[in-house]
Amino acid sequence: MMVALLAFGIGQAAWAEDVSDLDKLIQNAKQGSVPAQSSLGAIYLFREDYASATYWLRKAAEQGQQTAQKNLGLLYYNGVGVNQDYEEALKWFRKSAEQGYAQAQYNLGWMYANGQGVRQDDAQAVQWYRKAAEQGHVDAQYNLGVMYYDGQGVRQDDAQAVQWYRKAAEQGDAEAQYNLGVMYTQGQGVRQNLVIAKEWYGKACDNGSQQGCDNYRELNQTGY
Repeated sequence: MMVALLAFGIGQAAWAEDVSDLDKLIQNAKQGSVPAQSSLGAIYLFREDYASATYWLRKAAEQGQQTAQKNLGLLYYNGVGVNQDYEEALKWFRKSAEQGYAQAQYNLGWMYANGQGVRQDDAQAVQWYRKAAEQGHVDAQYNLGVMYYDGQGVRQDDAQAVQWYRKAAEQGDAEAQYNLGVMYTQGQGVRQNLVIAKEWYGKACDNGSQQGCDNYRELNQTGY
């Protein structure tokens, strides 16, 4: 899955369940408050009232609100409340991404990487993944590591792959932790170190990676 549909933040989701004065928020939205329109759209997303969510998100998005633009893009991407339309999703993700919204930048990178709504273009995917990765977006960091490892859209570079895998791994991404273990096992982009490899396999295992568990046990049995 590229993104969760309700990708507007855990804190906001929790707040959406405890709105003490929804009528006031609706009133502010109707009076033209863009933040209120965006928040109301997010609340309706949370409540799975997609028609209302689309209505309010579009109002805020058309006035340049980046979170609303990203969420409206998600509706079009997933075909929820609207007909699925990758080109329309791409349009709204781009508007949000160009304002610096990391999740939208990641989504845009994904669409370029997979040729959804646009001609497949690894170089563009790398560009948008990098923008999101530099803001700490864990999935973008992992995907950027993969692009460097495979030489997709960028010159193949194991050291850069290690760098981005590490950033994602340090945020708890199991696949990045496993891949980092592999890099240390093979001595790719980093000096071979089976002790450190075992540490990363262990972290990956703890986060649900079966391959991480298997490799951890294998190294453990050999005395590392």
